[in-house]
Amino acid sequence: MPNKFRLYQTSFVVSDFDRSVAFYSNVLGMTVKRISRTESNDAGIVTGYPGAQLHIAQLMSGDHEIELIQYLKPQGATRPPERKDTGAAHIAFHVDDIDAVYKELLAKGVSFVNPPHHIKSVKACYFLDPDGITLELIQQM
Repeated sequence: MPNKFRLYQTSFVVSDFDRSVAFYSNVLGMTVKRISRTESNDAGIVTGYPGAQLHIAQLMSGDHEIELIQYLKPQGATRPPERKDTGAAHIAFHVDDIDAVYKELLAKGVSFVNPPHHIKSVKACYFLDPDGITLELIQQM
């Protein structure tokens, strides 16, 4: 049976829109596809928060879209997500030379959970965006 679900985008809620867009575009090299504000009733219907106002950036990483959302109304709590908690998620970026990318991102001030570590057929490490959202670098060995 064919899968009727296809991955469209990955979204993260962020606390500081401009800081996050700068991180994902300037530090990680993603291309900004679109920036918008939604203040229509539609945003409230989709999110389940009547009167919601959102600042949204859509960025491209290869052929995958990353969406960054800052809730302007209602505002959410600002706390770093814990990797171990139910509902936590992360995305992984495939790289050709993880050690070089690790050093490059360290030089740009990116916080890492661990340095690249070899596990079976991959080398991987976790790092954090400005809100503490977990991201991963992975290299096939």
